[in-house]
Amino acid sequence: MSGSPVFVILHAAIVIALILRVMLRPHREPAARIAWVVVIVALPVIGMLFYLLFGEVNIGRGRVEKHRRVLEQMPPFAGCAAGDEASFAANVPERYEHLFRVGESISGFAPVGGNTGRLMADSNASIDALVSDIDAATDQVHLLFYIWLPDSNGCRVVEALKRAAGRGVTCRAMVDDLGSRVMLKSEHWGAMRAAGVHTAVALRIGNPLLRPLRGRIDLRNHRKIAVIDGKITYCGSQNCADPEFRVKAKYAPWVDAVIRFEGPIVRQNQQLFVSDWMTYTEENIDDLLQAPIAAPQAGFPAQVIGTGPTSRNSAMPEMFESLMYTARRELVISTPYYIPNESMQTALCAAAYRGVDTTTIFPARNDSWIVGGASRSYYADLLDAGVTIYEYVGGLLHTKSLTLDGEVTLIGSANMDRRSFDLNFENNILFCDRGLTSEVRRRQDEYISSSRPVAPETVRSWPVSRRLWNNTLAELGPIL
Repeated sequence: MSGSPVFVILHAAIVIALILRVMLRPHREPAARIAWVVVIVALPVIGMLFYLLFGEVNIGRGRVEKHRRVLEQMPPFAGCAAGDEASFAANVPERYEHLFRVGESISGFAPVGGNTGRLMADSNASIDALVSDIDAATDQVHLLFYIWLPDSNGCRVVEALKRAAGRGVTCRAMVDDLGSRVMLKSEHWGAMRAAGVHTAVALRIGNPLLRPLRGRIDLRNHRKIAVIDGKITYCGSQNCADPEFRVKAKYAPWVDAVIRFEGPIVRQNQQLFVSDWMTYTEENIDDLLQAPIAAPQAGFPAQVIGTGPTSRNSAMPEMFESLMYTARRELVISTPYYIPNESMQTALCAAAYRGVDTTTIFPARNDSWIVGGASRSYYADLLDAGVTIYEYVGGLLHTKSLTLDGEVTLIGSANMDRRSFDLNFENNILFCDRGLTSEVRRRQDEYISSSRPVAPETVRSWPVSRRLWNNTLAELGPIL
């Protein structure tokens, strides 16, 4: 039957239809089109099914429409208590103004001045500070995590929320349905609700067999946001969990970086949280964004950059590449997942070619063997361009940080891979400040001191089988 003319004609028609769909889909890089055509042709049935499940960025029309309505009804950035809008003006050096214009074109947030920040010492210190701030809260606590585990740190935050709710503080906690499935199935999630904490789940999967009919199952909310009393916010790479990260303990400790911010930037992170909350619940809380903001004190300019499947295509790569092309003296990047598109790889190499001291820090052992192999396929070109590559050996380096010229930092949840470019909702903060950037830069030096340098001779000595494997994985990068 499988060799009958009717079956052959039907199969050919389906293959042609899918190839035409691949070629006609907007916002797709040529490499991705080629990769999908190869998969569809080389794997006749599995390839077609794989494309239908994972080939297009689609979170579902209903979700897109609701998210659009929520963003449209968002109030504009509120004025300060004194009504002096000029007090929020960000004193951005002219040489960096274009970076913040790129950020504003993505999220609509203009840079705001008067911010301060403190880099947390480590993952446990981040939880210590967060619990302390929750215990001191008097009005509201908003938390959003991709992964929230019912381990020691995760339960400490749970108990802090329960205490806050018990004394009348409005607490809202949101997690991603896939990333926090262990917490959602535990007794602690229900206990928080019973204690008065408002809870929500982003991007519910529901029936995994029916989910693909309404949108991709692997599009996730990867954000990590904490806002306390509208005055304090946290931004960085850390999920709500112990550094031992017991769901993937063999890669532990997971090494993260988090900054605690105060100032007008808090309102922008609050707006990002509110937009997510109202997208996945029926509660309208945009009145929280209408209260005047206290006049800022002396501080640095900063800007929230939120991206995701509903943002414009290529938003996050554009931000990364703009930073790379801006560097004049030094560029240091740490990321656990490096599968760049062609333009980003070119931008990173170009920085080194023009004499910028360019350094990248990747984990020596990656929790994703696919990403680990694909990342190393880019090493040869980076090293040839003069990029210094370190592989961190003290655990899984999970920090996503970029510093340039000792003045500008981007920190947050976004990796340098397609998931963060196209598939995940991410949040980052871009700021310009020598003092805080120097703290981040020292942290990057700590990573380097626990890393091994990757020499060009080492990469050249890799056997053909390893290079073939890495390059094959990289070819699949556009569809991973």
